[in-house]
Amino acid sequence: MNPWFETVAEAQRRAKKRLPKSVYGALIAGSERGQTIEDNQRAFTELGFAPHVAGPIGTRDQSTTVLGQQLSMPVMISPTGVQAVHPDGEVAVARAAAARGIAMGLSSFASKPIEEVIAANPATFFQLYWCGGKDEIVQRMARAKAAGAVGLILTLDWSFSHGRDWGSPVIPEKLDLRTMLKFAPQTLARPRWLATYLKSGHIPDLTAPNMAIGDAAAPGFFGAYGEWMGTPPPDWADVRWICEQWDGPVMLKGVIRVDDALRAVDAGVDAISVSNHGGNNLDGTPASIRALPAVAAAVGDQIEVVLDGGIRRGSDVVKAVALGARAVLIGRGYLWGLAANGQAGVENVLDILRGGIDSALLGLRKTSVTELGRDDLVVPDGFERALGVPVESGTAATDSSAARPVAVG
Repeated sequence: MNPWFETVAEAQRRAKKRLPKSVYGALIAGSERGQTIEDNQRAFTELGFAPHVAGPIGTRDQSTTVLGQQLSMPVMISPTGVQAVHPDGEVAVARAAAARGIAMGLSSFASKPIEEVIAANPATFFQLYWCGGKDEIVQRMARAKAAGAVGLILTLDWSFSHGRDWGSPVIPEKLDLRTMLKFAPQTLARPRWLATYLKSGHIPDLTAPNMAIGDAAAPGFFGAYGEWMGTPPPDWADVRWICEQWDGPVMLKGVIRVDDALRAVDAGVDAISVSNHGGNNLDGTPASIRALPAVAAAVGDQIEVVLDGGIRRGSDVVKAVALGARAVLIGRGYLWGLAANGQAGVENVLDILRGGIDSALLGLRKTSVTELGRDDLVVPDGFERALGVPVESGTAATDSSAARPVAVG
């Protein structure tokens, strides 16, 4: 089989064929019924283009910047936890991102230490959860700063729901002998995946090394997850505190409402990601792209706005930029590429997105992604969701009673 693939959908097909059933299931599952994960993709299909028949057809410039980092195209790697689909995990992804000139987002729950990832890609943002006490949070930030992280991605859009009836598989707490015997039938059914790990000389790592404090041993994924679940959620004063503690740019990931975006500005963040955690948070939340225009209109002149959720094609990237995003974060797509062919598979996915962006720019007769705007799209009536718009236009809501969800079309 030719290791090269032409679409992200083909990367997904190969990942499904290569990975044990439970591992693949973890990549595609969403919370509860999966309404949000489905809407993330469906929403992009509702948007059309308004192409020109003639105009500039020279070199198209896809470059942009996010939080001071130069990107060769408006795409970044979204932080995802425990990338055990391949032995090299986050290090392979970081190398691929560096090779293609984009920035890396590294999860707190990653399987590789931040020092190794930054060595592979100096343009790495460390993703931080509000987990444990402030002393522990400060120590994790200090380690990220010492390692050379260029910024923080503060992720708050993750609920405590256990409702994953849409298909999320059971994930073992640790890979001891008993667990390996239990999962042996799945693993033996995927000999190529097993051979990759045997060749690497180690089994999938389910620890979270970036959650370790000081000289303590790295906790297991579920130990770290349990610490997060046992930590009371932060308030806006805590968000401000994070920004004050971190000497550098901070992106707040998980914003879907206008009033939250305005509060984020007041708290001092430098960027927000319009996101519903890839459909893994509160099911029934609208697609990120539906919420993007209202959020970008409200705060896009004050802070940078990016988007994640549902990106599968370069044309999706162009649609997001046209509606106000500076760039997008991708998650499942690069994980499928990693599963299919390691670092080369991630580079393959990024090349697919780059080619799709270029084709869309050519059809729209744009010479740069910075020229994209709403007029380049066909946006159907009722597409957008302007959530949490303050009652008094232009005034930030100060409490939940001062905002109301409304739909605009």
